Amino acid sequence: MDEKLDFSIPQKKGGGQFGNKIVLALLLILTGLGVANLLKDSGRGSSTTQPDTSGLSAGQIKQLATKLAQRNLHAQAAKVWGDYLACADITAGDRAKALFQAGTSLEQAGLYDEAIERYYRSETVAALDEPAPQIDAHIRDCFEKIGKLSALRYELMDRTGIAKSESAGGEVVAEIGAEKITSADLDALIENAIENQLSPMAAFMTVEQLNEQKKKMLDEYKSPQARRQFLQSWLAQEILYREALEDHLSGKPEIKSLLDEVTRGVLSRQLMNQQLASKINITETDLETYYAANKAEFIEPAKARISHILVKEEQQALDLIKQLKAGADFAELAKEHSADEATKNSGGKIDVDVTKGAHVPVIGDANWLNDRIFSAEAPAVLDEPVKTEKGWEIVRVDSKQAERQKSFDEVRQQVMMMLTDQKRQDVQQSYIKQMMDKYNVVIHTSVLSPSQEAPGPASVSGQQK
Repeated sequence: MDEKLDFSIPQKKGGGQFGNKIVLALLLILTGLGVANLLKDSGRGSSTTQPDTSGLSAGQIKQLATKLAQRNLHAQAAKVWGDYLACADITAGDRAKALFQAGTSLEQAGLYDEAIERYYRSETVAALDEPAPQIDAHIRDCFEKIGKLSALRYELMDRTGIAKSESAGGEVVAEIGAEKITSADLDALIENAIENQLSPMAAFMTVEQLNEQKKKMLDEYKSPQARRQFLQSWLAQEILYREALEDHLSGKPEIKSLLDEVTRGVLSRQLMNQQLASKINITETDLETYYAANKAEFIEPAKARISHILVKEEQQALDLIKQLKAGADFAELAKEHSADEATKNSGGKIDVDVTKGAHVPVIGDANWLNDRIFSAEAPAVLDEPVKTEKGWEIVRVDSKQAERQKSFDEVRQQVMMMLTDQKRQDVQQSYIKQMMDKYNVVIHTSVLSPSQEAPGPASVSGQQK
């Protein structure tokens, strides 16, 4: 399946193109009105029956919660801690401790967002010395596990900052009427956009790999200029979205048709991503095996670095080569005689690798020159000048690097992408074939092909008639 749905972070553009991209972004946002509920997880794992704690004292309920946690029934333990908290005769300190225990049970059950909420409640109910350092560590772990890196940063600032007069991230960066958008809000918007960009690959990455990639992309938005540009684009999109809602744009027939088309694409890709995530499991051994079987794909070709002097006349080029062979300084002659303004002040150096078998940067597509560069010793000036459209080139080979095999560690990410793409194609074809059979799809190739031509090759899925 072709994954071309654009989830890219909005960039500010000029002229008519900006208007067109805003409209497209608007349509994608409006799609959320129709599909958000469909894409939500209907529940968190299998349902469990609430333990019956009726008739038990507060102490007995507490014992039950503790026992459930000891038996690794963490979700049930969290529910029983909720029953304990409903008891009227417990102190604020006991309530804070119970909220902390409920948080740890939820964290063990993988319900990290709910765990954070219980930890916050614990701190709010009573400030206790005993669980405070543990709460700090647990909250940091939960934020990291759900991949909310900007929230984690502000959490650390709040908990380690000296000045606590205002919560970290509370600075207002923009306002829409009475609504205030804080620095933390902006970071959350940027992180959400990055998550959307990464979503096509998220199914094939571990949590650690996903967070590492998110960190790299978040680093691109550290500068005030990048944050301001993102904010301006988001504000333009947001006010257009709100105006579209006021105009009931999503109710117009032509817009409904577009939204339906986008919705179909979103849901089909979501379903396919679920299939890919459940059926593709790439281990370190898989990567090493693929690398070993395809080593030829990971060879770095021979490279060279050169310097040049460009002159107009052949005789001048020959005279300069004679001077260089006699010991003249190449950089000084380049500064004095070269007609290439881009390189003369740097002594004629071309700061781009020359790859064996490819064109020569700055000078051009002269295969025979490429051969001479890699046949020469380094450092060395070529014996003859090179005729080009610009004039006559004097070339010095400064350094050379032989062809080499890249190590597995160097290309691990590339191997991951190549193997993932291969497995993805296999899973997609198999699943589409399965769905075609399930829905009794029949393709009438005889109708689609002109009578005078033979039908095209059979599809990978569906019946052919």
